Amino acid sequence: MAEASMVDPAPLLQLDKVETCYGLSQVLFGVSLSIMPGEVVTLMGRNGMGKTTTVRSIMGLTPARAGSIRFSGSDIRALPSYRVAKLGLGLVPEGRQIFPNLTVRENLVATARGDGEGAWTLDKVHGLFPRLAERGGNMGNLLSGGEQQMLAIGRALMTNPRLLILDEATEGLAPLIREEIWNCLGMLKKAGQSILVIDKNVDALTEIADRHYMIERGRVVWSGTSRDLLDAPDIQHRYLGI
Repeated sequence: MAEASMVDPAPLLQLDKVETCYGLSQVLFGVSLSIMPGEVVTLMGRNGMGKTTTVRSIMGLTPARAGSIRFSGSDIRALPSYRVAKLGLGLVPEGRQIFPNLTVRENLVATARGDGEGAWTLDKVHGLFPRLAERGGNMGNLLSGGEQQMLAIGRALMTNPRLLILDEATEGLAPLIREEIWNCLGMLKKAGQSILVIDKNVDALTEIADRHYMIERGRVVWSGTSRDLLDAPDIQHRYLGI
């Protein structure tokens, strides 16, 4: 009897030659990238190069004009954003966009979805971010920027996402808060959570992420592993200015 062949798992998320426009202005020009189950992948680049537009295209907020966006084998390019979210994509948007007139606890409960084994609960989110338990009765708009980011991540996790997407994960946060966010992502990775991170912090991301993509003027211009990126300071300087 022949041995069963080993088959590589299919990508959880795969973009192939995605093009996206705002009106007559084209922003993405053939963007292709993939994320395997359990991977942490980054999309990096200077401001205005198409990172957030890529996220918006994935989530159906700014529909792509051409190309393919597949999640768990299904083409989601033409789906409205609420259906994309229901498939298991959880977004922590740029600017956090928490509900300012709800308490921390209400923000978390409002997005809760799923109650099976392993589902995210208030207790699990509080275990990840103890500060949210301490601030449970505070209104969302009274939190610090770092606390709001923790709440935004916790809120996304309460949807039990198969893929967590963080747009500008630590922008504008104090160094200690950034470190706390990176530690959180490291713990999520160990638990098997698939993550797409949009950020520019190479030092932290090369410790956490498996692979990286660089985007320049709406095109993916480089991709590689963390080792590849650390060994290529010219790439960091050319596309990130560091």
